[in-house]
Amino acid sequence: MDPCSLSHADLALHTSGGRGRRPSRLAQRVWSTGPVLVLFLPPAALLFTVLVVLPILQAGRYSFFDWSGYGLPTRFVGWRNFELIWRYPAFRQALFNNLLIIIVSLGIQLPMALGLASLVAGRIRGALTFRMIFFLPYILADVAAGLIWRFMFDGDYGLAAAIAHALGLPAPYVLADPDWAMVAILVVIVWKYFGFHMMLFIAGLQGIDEALLDAAAIDGASRLQRFRHITLPLLVPTIRLSVFFSVIGSLQLFDMIMPLTKGGPADSTQTLVTFLYTFGIMRMRVGFGSAVGVVLFAICVIFAFSYKRLAFRDA
Repeated sequence: MDPCSLSHADLALHTSGGRGRRPSRLAQRVWSTGPVLVLFLPPAALLFTVLVVLPILQAGRYSFFDWSGYGLPTRFVGWRNFELIWRYPAFRQALFNNLLIIIVSLGIQLPMALGLASLVAGRIRGALTFRMIFFLPYILADVAAGLIWRFMFDGDYGLAAAIAHALGLPAPYVLADPDWAMVAILVVIVWKYFGFHMMLFIAGLQGIDEALLDAAAIDGASRLQRFRHITLPLLVPTIRLSVFFSVIGSLQLFDMIMPLTKGGPADSTQTLVTFLYTFGIMRMRVGFGSAVGVVLFAICVIFAFSYKRLAFRDA
C-alpha cells in the first residue's frame, strides 16, 4: 500500500497498529450509557438543586438580614448575625457539647462497637440473634428513643426512680440537673448508635481472608497478635468510614435531644442544631438561625474535605 495515497487519518490508523480503534470503543460506551444519563441525570440534578443547593444559597442570603420569617427580608444587617452568635454563652456551650459528643463517640462508642463486632462476627451459635439485639436500638426512631429514655430517667415515675426507691435512696432527677443531664444524653447516644457501627465492623471483618488468620495462628501468633497485626490494619478503611459517620452525625444531633431535655436545663445540653432551633426558629429570628446554619454547614464542609484529604489520601 502506498503511504502517499492514504489520508492523514488512515495513515495514523495504519501506523498506530490498530490503536485507532479506541475512539470507536469509547464512542460505543458513550452511546450505550448516553440514554441512561439523559434519562436519570436531569431528574437527580433537578432534585439536588431544588432540595439542597437552593436552600443552602437561601440560608446564606437570609443570614445577612434581620428577618422574622414573615414577608420579604428587607432589613440588611451585614455580618451582625454572625457577630451575635459568638456572644451567646449557649452557643459556646453547644460547641463544647458537640465536641464532647464526638470525643465520647470516638473514644467509647467505636471501640465498644469494634469489640462486640469481633465477638459476633464469627460463625458462633446465636451470633445472628446477638447482632439483631445490638442493632435494634439503631432501628428505633430517635424521637421514640428519646421519649423512652426520658421516661426511664424520670425522677417521679421512671425506672431510675423505681431503682432508687428499692434501694432506699432519694430519686435522682438526672435530666433536671445541669451537671448530669449531658451525661445522660451521652449514655443514650452510645446505646443508640453503637449498633450501626458494629454492623459496619462486622461487614469489614467478614471481608478479611481467613487464610491470613489461619496462617498467623499456625506460625504461633496469639489471638491478640492476630487482631493487632492483621485484623486491625485490614479494618482501617472501615474504621475511617465509621469515624466520618460518627463525627458528622455528632455535629447534626437534634432529634434525640429535643424529647429528652430540649437543650436544657439552663442550656447545658444544647448542640449546634438545637441552638439553631431554639434561638432561631422558635424565637422567630430566621435570619439569626440562618447564620447559625451557615456556621454549622461550614464546619461540616471543612471537616469533610479535610478528613478526605488526610484520611483517604492513600485510598
